[in-house]
Amino acid sequence: MGFLSDTTHFHIFTWVVGIIVFLVAAVMANGTKGKKITHMIARLFYVLILLSGVLLFIKGMDYGRGAEYGIKFLLGLLTIGMMEMVLVRSTKGKNVTLFWILFFVFLFATMFFGFKLPMGWELF
Repeated sequence: MGFLSDTTHFHIFTWVVGIIVFLVAAVMANGTKGKKITHMIARLFYVLILLSGVLLFIKGMDYGRGAEYGIKFLLGLLTIGMMEMVLVRSTKGKNVTLFWILFFVFLFATMFFGFKLPMGWELF
């Protein structure tokens, strides 16, 4: 049970830090070296989020709830996709309002599924 707990905690840590780094990058001025570096750090955390998410997805199969963990994984991918779209499009000076809305929708849906499933916290 230690590995499972560690994987869950690592996953939560990575998405919390990843979201914070994303938000910092999103509010930084375009064209600055700091924004580019922060964006690269956010991308590193996207990879860590995905890797720990894959481990949880595989472990979720043991609970016989693979479809629900699959939906959560897909929502997580969409959340990360919207994060990247916000950063890339804002750097290019394009409108990002729709992607911010989709980011929050997918984020809350992912969190709902994550906390509802057996390896999450009992919030719902």
